[in-house]
Amino acid sequence: MKYRQLPRTDLELSEVGFGVWTVATDWWGKRTEAEQSALLENALELGINFFDTADTYGEGYGEEVLAKFMGHRRNEIIIATKFGYDFYDKSVPRVGHQERPQKFEKEFIKFACEQSLRRLNTDHIDLYQLHNPKAEALDRDEVFETLEQLQHEGKIRYFGAALGPDIGWFEEGEMSMRQRHLDSVQIIYSILEQEPALDFFPIAKEENIGLLSRVPHASNMLTGAHLEIPEFDENDHRALRKAEWMRESMLKVERVQFLVQEGERSMSQAAINFVLAQPTIVSVLPNITSLDDLNEFTQALDAPGLTQQDQDYILELWHHGFDLKDEEREFREV
Repeated sequence: MKYRQLPRTDLELSEVGFGVWTVATDWWGKRTEAEQSALLENALELGINFFDTADTYGEGYGEEVLAKFMGHRRNEIIIATKFGYDFYDKSVPRVGHQERPQKFEKEFIKFACEQSLRRLNTDHIDLYQLHNPKAEALDRDEVFETLEQLQHEGKIRYFGAALGPDIGWFEEGEMSMRQRHLDSVQIIYSILEQEPALDFFPIAKEENIGLLSRVPHASNMLTGAHLEIPEFDENDHRALRKAEWMRESMLKVERVQFLVQEGERSMSQAAINFVLAQPTIVSVLPNITSLDDLNEFTQALDAPGLTQQDQDYILELWHHGFDLKDEEREFREV
Protein backbone atom coordinates (compact mmCIF):
# COMPACT_ATOMS: atom_id res chain seq x y z
CA MET A 1 0.00 0.00 0.00
CA LYS A 2 1.06 3.57 -0.66
CA TYR A 3 -0.08 6.66 1.19
CA ARG A 4 -0.64 10.32 0.40
CA GLN A 5 -0.84 13.30 2.73
CA LEU A 6 -4.14 15.14 2.84
CA PRO A 7 -2.91 18.74 2.37
CA ARG A 8 -3.03 21.05 5.39
CA THR A 9 -3.68 18.09 7.72
CA ASP A 10 -1.64 15.44 9.47
CA LEU A 11 -3.68 12.64 7.87
CA GLU A 12 -1.88 10.14 5.65
CA LEU A 13 -4.49 8.23 3.67
CA SER A 14 -4.02 4.96 1.84
CA GLU A 15 -4.16 5.56 -1.90
CA VAL A 16 -6.93 2.97 -2.05
CA GLY A 17 -9.62 3.58 0.54
CA PHE A 18 -12.67 1.59 1.55
CA GLY A 19 -16.16 2.93 0.81
CA VAL A 20 -18.17 1.39 3.64
CA TRP A 21 -21.48 1.77 1.80
CA THR A 22 -20.88 -1.56 0.03
CA VAL A 23 -21.00 -3.45 3.33
CA ALA A 24 -23.60 -1.25 5.01
CA THR A 25 -26.41 -1.25 2.45
CA ASP A 26 -27.84 -3.62 -0.14
CA TRP A 27 -27.43 -1.00 -2.86
CA TRP A 28 -24.50 -2.93 -4.30
CA GLY A 29 -25.58 -6.44 -3.52
CA LYS A 30 -26.05 -8.08 -0.12
CA ARG A 31 -23.22 -9.14 2.20
CA THR A 32 -23.50 -11.49 5.16
CA GLU A 33 -22.09 -10.36 8.50
CA ALA A 34 -19.18 -12.76 8.03
CA GLU A 35 -18.46 -11.25 4.62
CA GLN A 36 -18.62 -7.74 6.02
CA SER A 37 -16.13 -8.62 8.74
CA ALA A 38 -13.78 -10.38 6.33
CA LEU A 39 -13.76 -7.46 3.90
CA LEU A 40 -13.06 -4.81 6.53
CA GLU A 41 -10.45 -6.81 8.42
CA ASN A 42 -8.62 -7.93 5.28
CA ALA A 43 -8.65 -4.38 3.95
CA LEU A 44 -6.75 -3.23 7.02
CA GLU A 45 -4.31 -6.13 6.73
CA LEU A 46 -3.60 -5.09 3.14
CA GLY A 47 -2.72 -1.57 4.28
CA ILE A 48 -5.99 0.29 3.77
CA ASN A 49 -6.32 2.77 6.60
CA PHE A 50 -8.98 5.11 5.18
CA PHE A 51 -12.61 4.09 5.69
CA ASP A 52 -15.30 6.38 4.29
CA THR A 53 -18.86 6.00 5.56
CA ALA A 54 -21.95 8.15 6.25
CA ASP A 55 -24.57 8.37 8.95
CA THR A 56 -27.32 7.71 6.42
CA TYR A 57 -25.80 4.45 5.10
CA GLY A 58 -28.16 1.81 6.43
CA GLU A 59 -29.62 4.48 8.72
CA GLY A 60 -26.61 4.38 10.99
CA TYR A 61 -25.39 0.86 10.25
CA GLY A 62 -22.59 2.21 8.06
CA GLU A 63 -21.03 3.59 11.24
CA GLU A 64 -22.01 0.78 13.56
CA VAL A 65 -20.38 -1.82 11.31
CA LEU A 66 -17.03 -0.02 11.61
CA ALA A 67 -17.27 0.02 15.40
CA LYS A 68 -18.32 -3.62 15.46
CA PHE A 69 -15.51 -5.03 13.36
CA MET A 70 -12.79 -2.35 13.56
CA GLY A 71 -13.34 -0.73 16.94
CA HIS A 72 -10.54 -2.71 18.59
CA ARG A 73 -8.12 -1.17 16.05
CA ARG A 74 -9.50 2.37 16.11
CA ASN A 75 -6.06 3.95 16.38
CA GLU A 76 -4.95 2.26 13.16
CA ILE A 77 -7.67 3.68 10.94
CA ILE A 78 -8.83 7.04 9.63
CA ILE A 79 -12.60 7.38 9.73
CA ALA A 80 -14.50 9.74 7.46
CA THR A 81 -18.24 10.03 7.84
CA LYS A 82 -20.92 12.37 6.53
CA PHE A 83 -23.90 14.33 7.78
CA GLY A 84 -26.74 16.43 6.45
CA TYR A 85 -29.62 14.02 5.77
CA ASP A 86 -32.41 13.81 8.32
CA PHE A 87 -33.19 10.10 8.36
CA TYR A 88 -34.25 10.41 12.01
CA ASP A 89 -37.62 11.88 11.06
CA LYS A 90 -39.74 8.78 10.40
CA SER A 91 -42.76 10.90 9.48
CA VAL A 92 -41.19 11.38 6.05
CA PRO A 93 -41.09 7.94 4.38
CA ARG A 94 -38.38 7.24 1.86
CA VAL A 95 -39.39 5.94 -1.53
CA GLY A 96 -36.73 3.77 -3.17
CA HIS A 97 -33.50 5.73 -3.58
CA GLN A 98 -35.21 9.07 -3.37
CA GLU A 99 -33.08 11.73 -1.68
CA ARG A 100 -34.00 12.41 1.94
CA PRO A 101 -34.65 15.91 3.35
CA GLN A 102 -31.45 17.73 4.25
CA LYS A 103 -30.72 19.73 7.39
CA PHE A 104 -27.67 21.88 7.96
CA GLU A 105 -28.91 23.91 10.94
CA LYS A 106 -26.55 24.29 13.90
CA GLU A 107 -28.50 22.13 16.35
CA PHE A 108 -29.00 19.34 13.83
CA ILE A 109 -25.29 19.27 12.93
CA LYS A 110 -24.37 18.97 16.62
CA PHE A 111 -27.01 16.29 17.13
CA ALA A 112 -25.89 14.33 14.07
CA CYS A 113 -22.26 14.49 15.20
CA GLU A 114 -23.11 13.14 18.66
CA GLN A 115 -25.09 10.29 17.12
CA SER A 116 -22.22 9.41 14.78
CA LEU A 117 -19.72 9.42 17.65
CA ARG A 118 -22.00 7.07 19.59
CA ARG A 119 -22.47 4.66 16.70
CA LEU A 120 -18.78 4.69 15.84
CA ASN A 121 -17.95 4.19 19.53
CA THR A 122 -15.20 6.79 19.33
CA ASP A 123 -14.44 10.17 20.86
CA HIS A 124 -13.50 11.81 17.56
CA ILE A 125 -14.17 11.72 13.83
CA ASP A 126 -11.11 12.21 11.64
CA LEU A 127 -12.93 13.75 8.68
CA TYR A 128 -16.50 15.04 8.92
CA GLN A 129 -18.10 15.74 5.54
CA LEU A 130 -21.20 17.63 4.44
CA HIS A 131 -23.18 15.04 2.50
CA ASN A 132 -24.20 16.24 -0.96
CA PRO A 133 -24.55 19.90 0.06
CA LYS A 134 -26.28 22.39 -2.19
CA ALA A 135 -24.95 25.91 -2.72
CA GLU A 136 -27.43 27.25 -0.19
CA ALA A 137 -25.88 25.18 2.61
CA LEU A 138 -22.33 26.07 1.60
CA ASP A 139 -23.24 29.75 1.67
CA ARG A 140 -24.33 29.67 5.33
CA ASP A 141 -21.65 30.82 7.78
CA GLU A 142 -23.46 29.09 10.65
CA VAL A 143 -22.66 25.69 9.17
CA PHE A 144 -18.92 26.27 9.28
CA GLU A 145 -18.97 28.08 12.60
CA THR A 146 -20.61 24.96 14.03
CA LEU A 147 -18.01 22.69 12.46
CA GLU A 148 -15.23 24.88 13.84
CA GLN A 149 -16.83 24.62 17.28
CA LEU A 150 -16.95 20.82 17.02
CA GLN A 151 -13.33 20.91 15.92
CA HIS A 152 -12.40 23.08 18.90
CA GLU A 153 -14.16 20.59 21.19
CA GLY A 154 -12.09 17.76 19.74
CA LYS A 155 -15.08 15.89 18.36
CA ILE A 156 -13.94 16.23 14.75
CA ARG A 157 -10.42 16.74 13.48
CA TYR A 158 -11.06 18.07 9.97
CA PHE A 159 -14.08 18.75 7.79
CA GLY A 160 -14.88 18.59 4.11
CA ALA A 161 -17.68 17.95 1.62
CA ALA A 162 -18.79 14.95 -0.41
CA LEU A 163 -20.40 16.13 -3.65
CA GLY A 164 -23.24 14.40 -5.39
CA PRO A 165 -25.40 12.53 -5.91
CA ASP A 166 -24.42 11.25 -9.32
CA ILE A 167 -21.52 13.25 -10.74
CA GLY A 168 -21.95 16.37 -8.60
CA TRP A 169 -22.01 20.06 -9.33
CA PHE A 170 -19.32 22.48 -10.35
CA GLU A 171 -20.77 25.40 -8.37
CA GLU A 172 -20.74 23.47 -5.10
CA GLY A 173 -17.24 22.16 -5.74
CA GLU A 174 -15.90 25.61 -6.48
CA MET A 175 -17.60 27.06 -3.38
CA SER A 176 -16.22 24.26 -1.21
CA MET A 177 -12.68 25.03 -2.30
CA ARG A 178 -12.53 28.76 -3.04
CA GLN A 179 -15.06 30.13 -0.55
CA ARG A 180 -14.87 27.65 2.32
CA HIS A 181 -11.35 26.25 1.85
CA LEU A 182 -12.43 22.85 3.13
CA ASP A 183 -9.89 20.22 4.08
CA SER A 184 -11.20 17.79 1.47
CA VAL A 185 -13.73 17.50 -1.33
CA GLN A 186 -15.06 14.13 -2.44
CA ILE A 187 -15.96 13.79 -6.11
CA ILE A 188 -16.77 11.23 -8.79
CA TYR A 189 -14.07 10.72 -11.40
CA SER A 190 -13.37 7.91 -13.83
CA ILE A 191 -12.33 7.29 -17.41
CA LEU A 192 -16.02 7.37 -18.36
CA GLU A 193 -17.09 10.23 -16.05
CA GLN A 194 -14.60 13.10 -16.18
CA GLU A 195 -16.81 16.15 -15.67
CA PRO A 196 -16.93 18.29 -13.64
CA ALA A 197 -13.82 16.75 -12.06
CA LEU A 198 -11.54 18.09 -14.80
CA ASP A 199 -12.47 21.61 -13.74
CA PHE A 200 -11.86 20.83 -10.06
CA PHE A 201 -8.22 19.79 -10.42
CA PRO A 202 -6.68 23.23 -11.10
CA ILE A 203 -8.77 24.77 -8.31
CA ALA A 204 -7.70 22.08 -5.85
CA LYS A 205 -4.08 22.67 -6.79
CA GLU A 206 -4.38 26.42 -6.42
CA GLU A 207 -6.17 26.18 -3.05
CA ASN A 208 -4.01 23.26 -1.81
CA ILE A 209 -7.02 21.04 -1.12
CA GLY A 210 -7.04 17.26 -1.31
CA LEU A 211 -9.66 15.46 -3.39
CA LEU A 212 -11.16 12.06 -2.63
CA SER A 213 -12.51 10.18 -5.64
CA ARG A 214 -15.23 7.54 -5.60
CA VAL A 215 -16.69 5.18 -8.22
CA PRO A 216 -13.51 4.88 -10.34
CA HIS A 217 -15.02 1.93 -12.19
CA ALA A 218 -18.18 3.75 -13.32
CA SER A 219 -20.67 1.30 -11.81
CA ASN A 220 -18.42 -1.67 -12.65
CA MET A 221 -18.27 -0.84 -16.36
CA LEU A 222 -14.47 -0.62 -16.07
CA THR A 223 -13.93 -3.88 -14.20
CA GLY A 224 -14.42 -6.07 -17.25
CA ALA A 225 -17.41 -7.68 -15.52
CA HIS A 226 -20.02 -6.64 -18.08
CA LEU A 227 -19.94 -8.19 -21.54
CA GLU A 228 -23.68 -7.66 -21.85
CA ILE A 229 -26.27 -5.66 -19.95
CA PRO A 230 -26.89 -7.65 -16.72
CA GLU A 231 -30.03 -8.14 -14.67
CA PHE A 232 -29.91 -6.63 -11.17
CA ASP A 233 -32.06 -6.97 -8.08
CA GLU A 234 -34.52 -4.08 -7.90
CA ASN A 235 -32.76 -2.70 -4.79
CA ASP A 236 -29.35 -2.78 -6.44
CA HIS A 237 -27.93 0.70 -7.09
CA ARG A 238 -26.89 -0.33 -10.58
CA ALA A 239 -30.49 -1.08 -11.50
CA LEU A 240 -31.01 2.66 -11.62
CA ARG A 241 -28.64 2.92 -14.54
CA LYS A 242 -30.50 2.94 -17.80
CA ALA A 243 -29.74 0.15 -20.24
CA GLU A 244 -28.90 2.76 -22.85
CA TRP A 245 -26.22 4.29 -20.62
CA MET A 246 -24.73 0.85 -19.94
CA ARG A 247 -24.70 -0.10 -23.60
CA GLU A 248 -22.98 3.14 -24.58
CA SER A 249 -20.51 2.73 -21.71
CA MET A 250 -19.55 -0.74 -22.94
CA LEU A 251 -18.76 0.77 -26.34
CA LYS A 252 -16.57 3.39 -24.67
CA VAL A 253 -14.77 0.70 -22.68
CA GLU A 254 -13.91 -1.01 -25.97
CA ARG A 255 -12.05 2.18 -26.97
CA VAL A 256 -9.74 1.95 -23.94
CA GLN A 257 -8.90 -1.76 -24.08
CA PHE A 258 -5.36 -0.72 -24.98
CA LEU A 259 -4.86 -0.03 -21.26
CA VAL A 260 -4.95 -3.75 -20.47
CA GLN A 261 -1.54 -5.38 -20.22
CA GLU A 262 -2.03 -9.13 -20.03
CA GLY A 263 -0.64 -10.51 -16.80
CA GLU A 264 0.50 -7.09 -15.61
CA ARG A 265 -2.46 -4.69 -15.53
CA SER A 266 -6.18 -5.39 -15.76
CA MET A 267 -8.79 -2.89 -16.86
CA SER A 268 -9.99 -2.41 -13.28
CA GLN A 269 -6.42 -1.68 -12.17
CA ALA A 270 -5.90 0.72 -15.06
CA ALA A 271 -9.06 2.56 -13.98
CA ILE A 272 -7.64 3.06 -10.49
CA ASN A 273 -4.27 4.13 -11.83
CA PHE A 274 -6.01 6.63 -14.11
CA VAL A 275 -7.60 8.32 -11.10
CA LEU A 276 -4.46 8.29 -8.98
CA ALA A 277 -2.47 9.88 -11.82
CA GLN A 278 -4.08 13.15 -10.73
CA PRO A 279 -1.77 14.62 -8.06
CA THR A 280 -4.60 16.44 -6.27
CA ILE A 281 -6.42 13.15 -5.63
CA VAL A 282 -5.30 11.73 -2.29
CA SER A 283 -7.32 8.51 -2.17
CA VAL A 284 -9.63 6.57 -4.47
CA LEU A 285 -12.70 4.73 -3.18
CA PRO A 286 -13.59 1.77 -5.43
CA ASN A 287 -16.69 -0.32 -4.70
CA ILE A 288 -15.21 -3.27 -2.83
CA THR A 289 -17.75 -6.09 -2.68
CA SER A 290 -15.61 -9.24 -2.40
CA LEU A 291 -12.17 -10.41 -1.35
CA ASP A 292 -11.30 -10.78 -5.04
CA ASP A 293 -12.17 -7.11 -5.54
CA LEU A 294 -10.10 -6.16 -2.53
CA ASN A 295 -7.01 -7.98 -3.78
CA GLU A 296 -7.46 -6.81 -7.37
CA PHE A 297 -7.86 -3.16 -6.45
CA THR A 298 -5.05 -2.94 -3.91
CA GLN A 299 -2.68 -4.69 -6.35
CA ALA A 300 -3.34 -1.89 -8.82
CA LEU A 301 -0.70 0.12 -6.97
CA ASP A 302 1.93 -2.45 -7.99
CA ALA A 303 0.77 -2.61 -11.61
CA PRO A 304 2.47 -0.50 -14.30
CA GLY A 305 1.22 3.07 -14.14
CA LEU A 306 -0.36 4.80 -17.09
CA THR A 307 2.03 6.77 -19.27
CA GLN A 308 1.49 10.43 -20.08
CA GLN A 309 0.70 9.32 -23.60
CA ASP A 310 -2.02 7.05 -22.23
CA GLN A 311 -3.46 9.90 -20.19
CA ASP A 312 -3.40 12.31 -23.11
CA TYR A 313 -5.12 9.84 -25.42
CA ILE A 314 -7.87 9.11 -22.87
CA LEU A 315 -8.47 12.84 -22.52
CA GLU A 316 -8.64 13.18 -26.29
CA LEU A 317 -11.15 10.33 -26.44
CA TRP A 318 -13.24 12.03 -23.75
CA HIS A 319 -13.35 15.33 -25.61
CA HIS A 320 -14.39 13.52 -28.79
CA GLY A 321 -17.13 11.44 -27.16
CA PHE A 322 -14.94 8.32 -27.43
CA ASP A 323 -15.41 8.55 -31.20
CA LEU A 324 -18.77 6.80 -31.03
CA LYS A 325 -20.76 6.93 -34.24
CA ASP A 326 -24.38 8.04 -34.21
CA GLU A 327 -25.58 4.52 -34.92
CA GLU A 328 -23.56 3.22 -31.97
CA ARG A 329 -25.11 5.80 -29.65
CA GLU A 330 -28.63 4.79 -30.62
CA PHE A 331 -30.20 2.33 -28.22
CA ARG A 332 -32.28 -0.40 -29.81
CA GLU A 333 -34.61 -2.66 -27.88
CA VAL A 334 -34.20 -6.25 -28.90
